[in-house]
Amino acid sequence: MIRILSDSTCDLSKELIDRYQIGIIPLHIVMDQKEYLDGLEITPDEIYSWADAQKKTPKTSAVSLEEATAAFRDVLSAGDDAVVFTISSSMSSTYDVFCLAVKNLEAEERIRIIDSANLSTGIGLLVIEAACMVQQGLSLPEICEKIEELKPRVRASFVVSTLVYLYRGGRCSSVAALAGSVLKLHPEIEVRDGAMLATRKFRGSMNSVLQKYFEALKETMMHAKPERVFVTHSGELDRQTVDLLKEELKGLDHFGEILETRAGGVVSSHCGPGTLGILFIE
Repeated sequence: MIRILSDSTCDLSKELIDRYQIGIIPLHIVMDQKEYLDGLEITPDEIYSWADAQKKTPKTSAVSLEEATAAFRDVLSAGDDAVVFTISSSMSSTYDVFCLAVKNLEAEERIRIIDSANLSTGIGLLVIEAACMVQQGLSLPEICEKIEELKPRVRASFVVSTLVYLYRGGRCSSVAALAGSVLKLHPEIEVRDGAMLATRKFRGSMNSVLQKYFEALKETMMHAKPERVFVTHSGELDRQTVDLLKEELKGLDHFGEILETRAGGVVSSHCGPGTLGILFIE
């Protein structure tokens, strides 16, 4: 059997993890010198409470070599093979750790590590595609080849509600954070070639900003793979706003599934509450 595994930054819901039988290996959230397993021992809302009280952003750390080795040894002992996804190697050392674990186990032919060159459900899209390929009976090399072809076609972007978390984490200057607050500027962040880049800037309330963001993506979405699109957010958004966006996506009459997921601890730690992205494969 071929298993599909991912680190926790793929931000898939429990329902999707169960539906596609995905194994999750959590990264770590570090607060006050204490480490928590992402998605298991701490929630994004608890992270926000701590961050706002301490006026700083939690740190995140990669999966440990021991944790990766244990997960992969479990695969091998069951007689299975695996395709394992990680957050972009430019954002975390998790990919390097996973590769080292596989090398130490001498399992390079049975466990393939894929650098997603992405984050959040940009990874999740690839994870689900791989799981579907397993169901279709594709071999391990065939799955890896097809995933590599899909990687550059993943379109992952999101709009940030507040620049405070990016500023605290050193990803935004104090001047930009202050200007963003005063002028109600909300940058769009895109993932390109494994890195996050600020592209468009939207102005106004988050309701109007998300409408402009949707309109900016509309033409590209009409050329997307039609199976699914993700609406992934980090919480603390008006429920009606999210539902309206999903209705707009439904109105395109293009996607078979419109999947809403909540961003996990890693993305939430760096981007803060109110962040929302629309993610798909072109």
